[in-house]
Amino acid sequence: MPVNADFQGRSYPPSGPYAVSADQIAAFADAVGSDDPLHRDAEVARAAGYADVIAPPTFAVTIAQQCDRAYVQDPEAGIDYGRVVHGEQRFVHHRPITAGDALMGELTIDSIRMAGGHAMITTRTELTADGEPVCTSTSTIVVRGGEDQ
Repeated sequence: MPVNADFQGRSYPPSGPYAVSADQIAAFADAVGSDDPLHRDAEVARAAGYADVIAPPTFAVTIAQQCDRAYVQDPEAGIDYGRVVHGEQRFVHHRPITAGDALMGELTIDSIRMAGGHAMITTRTELTADGEPVCTSTSTIVVRGGEDQ
């Protein structure tokens, strides 16, 4: 089944909440090689004006990908995840993600275009906490075409 281009413009209901903990932030900081104390030491973060430790900017992808799951697993979307390649990721931060946040995510499929037999899909996830914007995560994936597409 090819990617269903009719999904362009579709939004999914908000998902979450996704609880953010200091342990998750520290583990992500380890994974990306960040030794910034703002990611590990609550006192340092508070002295800098934050409520608690803050996440590295790319931490938002861990939540956005959970939101993307609704689309990728939708049987009518026609996405064979075994053929997916991650193409691009962008973030616009409205404020740092902080330990203690309970994030909600709303996913929109911004565009679907075919190129050389492959589907180029751009999704946007709006992350909020208490109804306030936290981060806009934009992702482009490529669903490689197969013999039957």
